[in-house]
Amino acid sequence: MTDSPRTPLPMATTGCSCCTPAPAGPAEATAPTGRQSVDSAGTTAGAAAYQVEGMTCGHCVGSVAEAVSALDGADDVRVELVAGGASLVTVTGPASAGAVQAAIESAGYRVLIN
Repeated sequence: MTDSPRTPLPMATTGCSCCTPAPAGPAEATAPTGRQSVDSAGTTAGAAAYQVEGMTCGHCVGSVAEAVSALDGADDVRVELVAGGASLVTVTGPASAGAVQAAIESAGYRVLIN
């Protein structure tokens, strides 16, 4: 058996956050509040949506969904991937916005503050 040189995954050279996490920068001064969903009757449906930057592939989606799903109070997590743009992460349940932001950032992505 011969050792062959390792080559990075294609996305690792193009900036995929799950393969090459961005260096840690200064923390944001404020935590996101999320956007509360409202049902047709006008009452809060218990979901908050977060715009997340840096997600480019299915592995990114899985990383964020896994990190947020592990939180107490995150009953359901849905991710709408917008590769190269701001993806939408919707969290249903009483998980705090600060905890959701911390989970997303620990997975290597940035929550955009509205």
